Amino acid sequence: MLQGVSPESMKEKTLLIKNALTLALMDAARREIAGGDVYIEGPEIKKTGKNLKVRADTVIDAKNCVVLPGFINTHHHLYQTLTRNLPAVQNAKLFDWLIYLYRIWRRIDPEAVYTSAQAGLGELLLTGCTTSADHLYVFPKKNSGLFIDTQIEAAKELGIRFHPTRGSMSRGRSKGGLPPDDVVQSEDFIMKDCERLVHKYHDKNKFAMTRVALAPCSPFSVTTGLLKLTAEMAGKWGVRMHTHLAETKDEEDFCIKLFGKRPLEYMESVGWVSEGNAWFAHCVFINEKEAKKMGETLTCVAHCPSSNLRLGSGIAPIRMFLDHKVPVGLAVDGSASNDASDMLGELRQCMLVHRVKSGVDSMTARDVFRMATRGGAEALGRDDLGSIEPGKAADIAIFDVSGLDFIGSRSDPLASLLFCGASHRTKYTIVNGRIIVKNGRLVNVDCY
Repeated sequence: MLQGVSPESMKEKTLLIKNALTLALMDAARREIAGGDVYIEGPEIKKTGKNLKVRADTVIDAKNCVVLPGFINTHHHLYQTLTRNLPAVQNAKLFDWLIYLYRIWRRIDPEAVYTSAQAGLGELLLTGCTTSADHLYVFPKKNSGLFIDTQIEAAKELGIRFHPTRGSMSRGRSKGGLPPDDVVQSEDFIMKDCERLVHKYHDKNKFAMTRVALAPCSPFSVTTGLLKLTAEMAGKWGVRMHTHLAETKDEEDFCIKLFGKRPLEYMESVGWVSEGNAWFAHCVFINEKEAKKMGETLTCVAHCPSSNLRLGSGIAPIRMFLDHKVPVGLAVDGSASNDASDMLGELRQCMLVHRVKSGVDSMTARDVFRMATRGGAEALGRDDLGSIEPGKAADIAIFDVSGLDFIGSRSDPLASLLFCGASHRTKYTIVNGRIIVKNGRLVNVDCY
């Protein structure tokens, strides 16, 4: 027994969510329960059903609410939250946008990293996200050694499940890359810090709140050697890999010119497309042959529809990916290319844009919800997240659909979250069995 702690206070707290208008389990059968209940002990879902006969320390009456698994954001750049909506790049495409913003980002410091992480992650929690990845790849030479550690502390304070990825850039302008040389690091330095972060923070246990991945920035900002070394060490350390890929036609032309290969073919040549251990952000310029390869190797996609539209990059062929069994998760991407960390808004954007890309019947609301939950869990390598089932983590989003903006939508409350609504805020967001958002406000920090 812990000294000074009574047996009563050591008991796991219990939580009952009852009487949901719709409880969307997002299990393999895609079941939905009208008037459904969820019973939680500590971090774990124990029972689901209707009229559960259980007692709990805390009871949430979910009348007039849709209850579903917390959303999983598979790609972000939290440090960009402080450079949203800059007039100089409001109408720029990716390469021009990056070149301008690198001049600002090369001056970020620990305070900016902490503040931007709290703001971006807070916004995600308020819009139903319970797990977020992040890709921080800009490390100025001064005071950047603990940037990832700083993000992890911000995430812990908020209470969100966090998958930071140790980003990196090793090919500066002097070597034909895009980033300025003063934010580029050597391969040896990068891998030593990756090893430090993995050993210090990566938690392989069930319901882990923090897991680390390795994330060289992109084919146009890192060396071939770093990509190969990353694949080798990720396998040795048992962590996943992440990068941007096939986001723009400019990137495709860059890879063909420099490497003689299309982006996916290049990544396959360096060991990133074989064992289902990688997920790629964007994948706008992927053809059907490549999609089949990704499906066969369980190579995952982080789909960022708002960012791809914002920068004019294009629309990723998500219906084709799904048809070829490619695991697809959703992502808001950086707050300077989306200008919002609005997870529910991203779901709506996804549903709408693919009706233009591949037909009005090609993307249902439930397809999108699956990508945002189970698909995101697949992308991050989590078998303990993504659905409301006994044994899964108690990560849950509860949305009130009783307002004026939902009148007339009761025939399908779940889909109404994407077709209707003026606000994207949850009533409750629960992470690992803890209430993190209550009545639309963050519980653990004083920001709204």
